[in-house]
Amino acid sequence: MNDRPQTDDPAGPASSRTDERPTLKTIAFMTGLGVTTVSRALKDAPEIGVETRKRVQLVARQVGYRPNRAGVRLRTGKTNVISLVLNTEEQVGGFVSDMIYGISEHLAQTPYHFIVTPYSRTNDPLEPVRYVLETGSADGIIISRTEPNDARVRYMVEHGFPFTTHGRTHMGIEHPFHDFDNRAYAVQAVRKLKALGRKRITLLAPTPNLSYYRHMREGFLAALAECELDEISFGTANLDQSIDEIREHTRELMRRRTPPDGIVSGSGAATFALVAGTEDAGLAVGADVDIVSKQSSKLLHLLRPKIYVVNEDVRLAGRELARSVIGAIDRRAVSSLQSLSVPEAVETC
Repeated sequence: MNDRPQTDDPAGPASSRTDERPTLKTIAFMTGLGVTTVSRALKDAPEIGVETRKRVQLVARQVGYRPNRAGVRLRTGKTNVISLVLNTEEQVGGFVSDMIYGISEHLAQTPYHFIVTPYSRTNDPLEPVRYVLETGSADGIIISRTEPNDARVRYMVEHGFPFTTHGRTHMGIEHPFHDFDNRAYAVQAVRKLKALGRKRITLLAPTPNLSYYRHMREGFLAALAECELDEISFGTANLDQSIDEIREHTRELMRRRTPPDGIVSGSGAATFALVAGTEDAGLAVGADVDIVSKQSSKLLHLLRPKIYVVNEDVRLAGRELARSVIGAIDRRAVSSLQSLSVPEAVETC
């Protein structure tokens, strides 16, 4: 004889179904609203009142609701995925992690999540973009290391694919972007060195193929002319080189007959190497030479020498890029999807 309790529910007792995913019907039951209203509220539809949207979205978060991606794709053709195309050889400290944090922070309030599509500098940077488009694995793309005439931008525009860029281009194509004003940063940095009494200034810049090299270099030269200061060339040193390489270039630079007495650095990570190379040459930061550095991770305060910094908010950049690419997916006006962060005043670590 079977003494086990019987149930009319073919799915079994309720305790066995606790792992079922909450659905739109779940949220509709809990809020007393219709399924259609719940669906529109989760999409921030303007015809749904603000308070209703907030209530529905709060309940959705509380019950752990996630759209069924397969079902969404069947109904709408969308993946609800954004791809961050990332160079795997970036050596920029916490830059990448802060950007990912910022993107995630914004996407947490949307139906979207993102994946990282990596590539190496030795590979064609267009290849990962082409892969995403051909496989339909994302609804939008974020790219970094933007070039003045960027083949990836041209390709996505020609194919009508939503995207945004971290950095601007100079190819006569209007597109979504977020950028840090590196020209304004370089001007501020040179003016600070002038105020400190420095006369011979060098710039550690990115590689010339990147857009922000052009912006930083333009600001640097304009400020040198304005302040009537001399440039000391840093030779072949650039921000893409390893810490050891930058340290060696700095050591050689500071051992010249006429070394610079002021340095503008385009990266906080590189500044660690600048300090080490300067000390290798027997000189002291804050006495023989002053450094103004851009930084994103706020780690330069760990160095003992006196360094002047301008902070770049990379988490903000991540949030802006996420906002921008979603706007591109929604086909909003391009001009509303472009933003530029203006650097704050130079401060001491």
